[in-house]
Amino acid sequence: METDSPDAAPMRGVDVIKDNLTRLPAKPGVYRMYGDADEVLYVGKARNLKARVSNYARLGGHTQRIARMIALTRRMEFVVTESETEALLLEASLIKILKPRFNVLLRDDKSFPYILIRRDHEAPQIKKYRGSKQDQGDYFGPFASAGAVMRTLDTLQKAFLLRTCEDSVYNARTRPCMLHQIKRCAAPCVGLISAKDYQELADEAADFLRGKGADLQKRLAKEMEEAAEAMDFERAASLRDRIRAIAHVRGSQDVNPDDIEEADIFAISMEGGVSCVQVFFIRAGQNWGASAHYPRHERDQTAEEVLSAFLVQFYDKRPPPRLILVSDMPEQADLIAEALSLKANRKVEIRRPERGSKKDLVTQAARNATEAVSRKLSETASQARLLNEVAKVFELEKPPERIEIYDNSHIQGTNAVGGMVVAGPEGFMKNAYRKFNIKDVTVEPGDDYGMMREVMRRRFNRAKKEREEGNPANWPDLVLIDGGLGQLNAVIEALAEIDLTPDDVTLVSIAKGVDRNAGREQFFRPGRAPFKLPENAPVLYYLQRLRDEAHRWAIGAHRQKRSAAIGKSPLDEIEGIGPARKKALLHHFGSAKGVSRAKVADLMEVDGVNEALAERIHGHFNGG
Repeated sequence: METDSPDAAPMRGVDVIKDNLTRLPAKPGVYRMYGDADEVLYVGKARNLKARVSNYARLGGHTQRIARMIALTRRMEFVVTESETEALLLEASLIKILKPRFNVLLRDDKSFPYILIRRDHEAPQIKKYRGSKQDQGDYFGPFASAGAVMRTLDTLQKAFLLRTCEDSVYNARTRPCMLHQIKRCAAPCVGLISAKDYQELADEAADFLRGKGADLQKRLAKEMEEAAEAMDFERAASLRDRIRAIAHVRGSQDVNPDDIEEADIFAISMEGGVSCVQVFFIRAGQNWGASAHYPRHERDQTAEEVLSAFLVQFYDKRPPPRLILVSDMPEQADLIAEALSLKANRKVEIRRPERGSKKDLVTQAARNATEAVSRKLSETASQARLLNEVAKVFELEKPPERIEIYDNSHIQGTNAVGGMVVAGPEGFMKNAYRKFNIKDVTVEPGDDYGMMREVMRRRFNRAKKEREEGNPANWPDLVLIDGGLGQLNAVIEALAEIDLTPDDVTLVSIAKGVDRNAGREQFFRPGRAPFKLPENAPVLYYLQRLRDEAHRWAIGAHRQKRSAAIGKSPLDEIEGIGPARKKALLHHFGSAKGVSRAKVADLMEVDGVNEALAERIHGHFNGG
C-alpha cells in the first residue's frame, strides 16, 4: 500500500482540491479532508482517486452539506490501495477512529457480548464474554445485550449444570456451593460428577447453542422415560427439569426465525433528521436479541446512503454472518458484500427480501425502528428543553453539548475508584464513561478530596493534550461534582496544578442539605454564593438524575474491584504454587489462613510440596 501526503498549501476550499488534483493517481484509495484546526472533516473512498476528487472541484451542483465541507477544507491527505474493496474497509476503519464531522457515524459502537464455553480447564466454564477471542473454547454470539446473555446463561445453568465460577473460586472449594444446592451446577469442583460426564454436559450445551436443541430434547426425553421405567425417579426428575429449561429457551423467542440458520437483519427508519437502525441477530436458528442504533448524519442523506456507511462500520471489528437482510438496499451493496466476504474469508450475501418469512422479519425490525425514532424525537425535544434550563441556571453561553459528572466510591479507603459519566443532547453517552483506579500512594485512605484531585489531574491532563492537538471534541461544557464546597476547592486546586482555571472549565458541585434530603440540594460555584433550585423544578430533577448516575457508576466500579480482590488468594502470590498445589494446600489446611499458620514440616506433608517450597510458603507468611 502506497501513501501520498502532500504538504499543506496556504489555500482554501476548491483551490486546495485543485492543487491536489495535479498529483493524484487514477488508482483506488482513501482521501481525508482537513479543516482550520487540522481536524478531519471527511473521509472518503474511491475506485479512482483522481476522478472522485475532481468532482469536488466543480463549481455548483453540490448539496449544501458538500458545499460547506468543501469551503472548510484547508488540506487533504491520500492513501492509495490495491482495490476499491480494500479502500472501503480502510475508509470504515478511519471513520471509526477519526469521527469526521461530515461522515455518517455509528456513534453507539459498543462491542456485543458472547457466550463462551472455556475448554482450557478440566471442568469447562460457561460465561459471558466481551473483547477479542483470546481464551480457548467455543464462542456463541453475538447477543444483542448483556441482559440477553445473562437470561440465556441463567437457563443454560438449569439445563446443563455447568459451572460459572472463576478458576480461583473453583480451586478453593472444599464442598459444593449454593448453585449446586439449587440444581444449577454439577459440582465438578468436589468430584460429585466424573470428568467424562461433565464433559458430556459441556458438549450438550455447545450443541444446543449450535442449534441442535430439538435433537437434544428428544434424546433427554428418551433418557427420562428409561429412568422412570427403571424407577430411578431422582434422575428422571433431574432430566425433566433440564428438558423444561431447554424448552423454555427454544420457546421464548421474540422473533421466530423459521428457516433462517444465521443472519443479521437491518431495518432503517428516518424522520426529522433522526434515524434508527434496528438490528436482529439470528444464530443457530435462534433469535439472540435486538439492538437499536442512532447513526449521526446530515438531514439530506438518504436511507440507502446511511445504511451503506452503517453496515461497513458495524462490521469493522465484527465477523459478518453469511446472510444480511435489509429494509433498504444500501448504496454499493455488491461492493460491501465483496468487502465483507473478503473480511470473513467466505461468501456474505446482502438481500432485501420481497416476501415470505424473511420479509416478515425485516418488517418487524422496521416497525421497531419506526417506534424507536418516535421515542427518540420525543426524548430529544425534552432533553433540549432541560439543557436550555441548565444553560440558564449556570449562565452558560449556549446549551451544553457535553456534561461530565464525577463521583468517588470506597469502603474505609479500600478499593477506591473514581467515576465519570457523560451526558449530552441525546442523553447519557455511555461509551464515554470512565473509571479511575486511585493510584496515588500519597492519598490517605478515605481522603475524598485527595481522590478527587487525582481524578481531575488525570482527566484534564489528557483532555488538555487532546485540545492542544486540535481535537477539542471531548472538552466538557460543564463539570458537575458530587459533593460540597470542599470537593469543589479540591478540583480547583487540581486544575491549577495543570494551569487551568475556572474560566477554562465551568465547575459546579452539587451537595445534599444537612438532612440529606433529595430536593434540598445546594449548588456551589467558584467565587459565588451557594444557591438552591425550587424543589419541583424539572431542571433540578435532571441534575439529580445526572448525580445519581455518577453515583451508580462509581459504586459499580468499586464493587467490581472489591469482588476481584475477594477472589484472590494469598497463595496466588507465591512462586511455584499453581492451581493443583493451591487446591491441595487448601484441602489439607482448610483455608489460606490455615496454610499461613502451618510449620514447614506440616507443609511438607502436602502432595507436591517439597522442603524448598515449604520454606518459601512459610517465609511468605512469616516474613522469612
